[in-house]
Amino acid sequence: MSLKIEQKTLPEDHPSLGPTYNNIALVYNNMGDYSKAFEFYEKSHKILEKALPPNHPDLATSYNNIGQVYNGMGDYSKAFEFYEKAHIIYEKALPPNHPSLATSYSNIGQVYNNMGDYSKALEFYEKAHIIYEKALPPNHPSLATSYSNIGQVYNNMGDYSKALEFYEEAHKIKGKALPPNHPDLASSYDNIGGVYNNMGDYSKAFEYYEKALEITKKALPPNHPSLGVSYGNIGQVYNDMGDYSKALEFYKKAHKIRKKALPPNHPDLARSYNNIGTVYFNMGDYSTALEYSKKDFEITKQVLHENHPDLAFPYNWFGKIYRSMKDYSKALDNFEKCLSIRQKTLPENHPYLALTYSNIGDVHRLLGKYEKALAFHRKALNIQENVQCNPLECATTYINLGETYRKMKDYSTALTYFGKGLEIREKKLSKNHPDLAVVYHNMAKLYLATRKYSMAMKNIQQAVEIAQEKLPSTHPHLLEYKETFEKIRMKI
Repeated sequence: MSLKIEQKTLPEDHPSLGPTYNNIALVYNNMGDYSKAFEFYEKSHKILEKALPPNHPDLATSYNNIGQVYNGMGDYSKAFEFYEKAHIIYEKALPPNHPSLATSYSNIGQVYNNMGDYSKALEFYEKAHIIYEKALPPNHPSLATSYSNIGQVYNNMGDYSKALEFYEEAHKIKGKALPPNHPDLASSYDNIGGVYNNMGDYSKAFEYYEKALEITKKALPPNHPSLGVSYGNIGQVYNDMGDYSKALEFYKKAHKIRKKALPPNHPDLARSYNNIGTVYFNMGDYSTALEYSKKDFEITKQVLHENHPDLAFPYNWFGKIYRSMKDYSKALDNFEKCLSIRQKTLPENHPYLALTYSNIGDVHRLLGKYEKALAFHRKALNIQENVQCNPLECATTYINLGETYRKMKDYSTALTYFGKGLEIREKKLSKNHPDLAVVYHNMAKLYLATRKYSMAMKNIQQAVEIAQEKLPSTHPHLLEYKETFEKIRMKI
């Protein structure tokens, strides 16, 4: 209504229309409607360009807003372009320790983080942090955000001790500056809980996630989406622990809230379908996993443009499910779609590209194309061994390489790679984690082939014990382990 009145009474480029267009754009951006947000930010920007000198800080803010839309759309090169334009103006117009200059460094850092260039992300986040420390009081919320940003990069790099250090600094500030039931404190507990979960310290992860849940329950109404996030986080811990029935229970609680609170095509609802599908996949119920992944995809393709980096995730999941269902042509097709999106949108050494190469290599192994499999696994390792990423991702590639060499009957090389993968998983995972059983089973098959039956029996017993404790009795992995156990038993 306000816009219609202004449009009737003012010329289309009147400065008073600029803030109105800007406010409308902000609403569309928060709704995830990036094309409409872009349209109104552009209108606001054209007015500002006519009304202001070229180095005015408000013009920089406008460039930042447009950059933010591109960042939300996953078009990181365009986001970077507009954030850089803003930064050039701020450097000319503002003193070197102005907080707006720090915000500008943070925006650029965020793009590098999203692109997987963690060293550059750290560089810009640290520049921002130096300014915030000089310009702001020690308990200012922006300083807490800065600590959190740096913590997030270290978490993405798999440097969990550094991530904890920075997340805890952020939490100290929030603890002093905010009332005890403030939702931002819950977010802080969530961040710390997430790091402990990644470290495999599930009891600590629970402790922090439950603190977050307690605050969220007190501070927000019972169907608030943030409560869904809390339940989802606890579900993730149970999933990572291999306690799939409890994971489903919490993921479904989260999903129930999201269905009530969010529009039917909201990205968080898609994420919720994906989470539930992941548990069914881990339980070996691949048809139900596929059903939930398709629901995720239906929403995701509506809200994201065709080359958004996040659109690669559903294709990746389809590939994993079809691979487990032994439909290798569909698996390969989906992994290649995932790769195509990631090659267009991410830098060539991004950790996600490494994961995709490894997945494609694994399908080639299953198709008996061992040289092709090795080529893709080496591409993956070339990234993972030269870029800081989650060590568990590297472990998966080592294990995939080991399986490929085992099938090629190069048993000594296979054993070397299994050993590397196992060492990482034993450090990072709980002793009864299903992913450890996978390696023990692979090694049991290797020792069976090389007639080292006592070693084969030791490894298969470990695999079966974990699977019996953690997996449903009908899970394909458990059935396979029991079959291998019988083969080894017959040889002793």
